[in-house]
Amino acid sequence: MHFTSVDYVRAGYLIKKKGNWTITPEGEEALKLGAERLRDEAWKRYKAWYRGKEKTTDEKPAAQPEEENDPAKETMIELETLEERAANGIREFLKSKNPYEFQDLVASLLKAMGYYIQSVAPRGKDGGIDIVAYTDPLGAKTPRIKVQVKHKPDTATGAADVRALLGILKAGDIALFVTSGTYSTDAKHAASSGDKFIRLIDGDEFIEMWQEYYDKMSDEDKNMLPLKRISFLGNNE
Repeated sequence: MHFTSVDYVRAGYLIKKKGNWTITPEGEEALKLGAERLRDEAWKRYKAWYRGKEKTTDEKPAAQPEEENDPAKETMIELETLEERAANGIREFLKSKNPYEFQDLVASLLKAMGYYIQSVAPRGKDGGIDIVAYTDPLGAKTPRIKVQVKHKPDTATGAADVRALLGILKAGDIALFVTSGTYSTDAKHAASSGDKFIRLIDGDEFIEMWQEYYDKMSDEDKNMLPLKRISFLGNNE
């Protein structure tokens, strides 16, 4: 399945990112071709990409043995598999953290991004705000960043939580909502349809941001979610 999926990715029918597969609008339209024609068209488009051509030809797809012995595909699948394993390992590590540890991870990420942490909520009730950050050391400049953190890796945060955060913002505030899970469609709509700014960050994006700013963190902060960088020979595709 992984091997064959390369055709659909290169055809523009499928997007694969760290274990998540998403069909594109072009892919949804291509489903109307039926299974066999869809497979053949994806294979033709892959071969056109491989040969550096812009258009496919009308020739029949190559025989199955040629498909199975394609070294370019083998390399893609090997790298893709390693990337998925790495991403899953980070997700499981993050999942093992308790809510307060995840909250501290978010604060460390903000520090690495250049923000100044004014406060991190202690254990117990926090009034809906877990972290307050500023753009300058004194906190004299706006906007103030009010952050709510939810550590629910297996749950989709709903619109009610987003609206509750928006409801406690004051003049000069912007909101950041970080979850280790995902957001429902209604939650995303609530965040984008109001007159106050709120940025939603889900678990996958948090991991990507942690990787991006990792080198700017202190050793103490790095050890909260330690990473090991490994380089592989790749290409520019």
